[in-house]
Amino acid sequence: MKIRKALITAANPHQRTLPLQTLVDRDGEPKTALHIVLAEAAAAGIEEFGVIVCPGDEANYAAACGPFQSRVRFIPQAEARGYGHAILLGREFCGSEPFLHLVGDHLHVAQGNIGCARQLLEVAAAENAPVSAVQPTHESLLTSYGTIGGKLVGGDAPLYQIEAVLEKPTPTLAEQQLIVPGLRAGYYLCFFGLHVLDAEIFTQLDSQRAARPEANLGLSPALHAMAARRRYLALTISGRRYDIGSRYGLLFAQLALSLAGTDRDPVLLQLVEMLAHSNHRSS
Repeated sequence: MKIRKALITAANPHQRTLPLQTLVDRDGEPKTALHIVLAEAAAAGIEEFGVIVCPGDEANYAAACGPFQSRVRFIPQAEARGYGHAILLGREFCGSEPFLHLVGDHLHVAQGNIGCARQLLEVAAAENAPVSAVQPTHESLLTSYGTIGGKLVGGDAPLYQIEAVLEKPTPTLAEQQLIVPGLRAGYYLCFFGLHVLDAEIFTQLDSQRAARPEANLGLSPALHAMAARRRYLALTISGRRYDIGSRYGLLFAQLALSLAGTDRDPVLLQLVEMLAHSNHRSS
C-alpha cells in the first residue's frame, strides 16, 4: 500500500480559524497549526495534500501552508453537510489511491523519533488494510471523539481488529458496545485524528447519502459499515493527540510541542518557576 496523498478537513464553520493559529514548533520556529500538520505528513512521505476549506478561506490557508503551498489543493465545502460530506468532497483528489486523512485542528506529538503519521503509514503498508490511529481515552472525554470497539490482533504492534465505531458515545453506551479487552477500567479507544483509508470509504458515504439524502453525512457510520464488510484495523499510536479546539487545547498543544523540542530545558525552568510562584500565592 503506497500512500502519496493526504486529505485534511478544515471546513467546520465553528473551527475554521483553528488551523491558522500560530504555535512555536519543536524546532523553536513559529508556525501555523496547518503548517505543523502538513510537515508531519510530509515527513511520513506524503507528496500531495487536499485541504477541505470553507469557500473564501483559500487565501488565508494558502498563506498558512508555509513551504508546502505549491503541494496543496484547496477543496471548498460550500455547505456544512457534515464530516463525512467533507471527506466525500475529496474523492476526485484522491481518486482510487489510498490516502492519509488528518483533521486540521489536531496536533500530534510522538513519543520517540518516529512521527505519529509515519507510525500509522508503516502499519497500513505492512497490513495492506485501512488503519485508524487510536488513543486510550477516559470515559469523561468520550463525547468529544469517535470511539471503537474490537479485539487485539496480537503481534509486535498494539493493533486491533475494529468491530464497531460510534461517534461521541455516552459512557453507558460505550460500556455496552465498545469494550476492548485489556484496557483499564473507564478507558476506551478513541480516534486520534489520523486515518489511512481507501476508496471504499467513498462508497460507504455514497450509500449513506442515498439512504438519507437530506441528512448530514457522518464519518463514523461509514467506518462502522466498512468494519462489517472487511478487515479494518486500529493502531494505538506511541504519542498523544492535542485537540486545539478544546478548552485550553492550544495551551496544552504548545506545552507538548515545547517539551518535545529544542527549547525543552528553558520551558521546563519557566514552568517550575510559575508553579512555585502559584503555590506560594495560594499558601
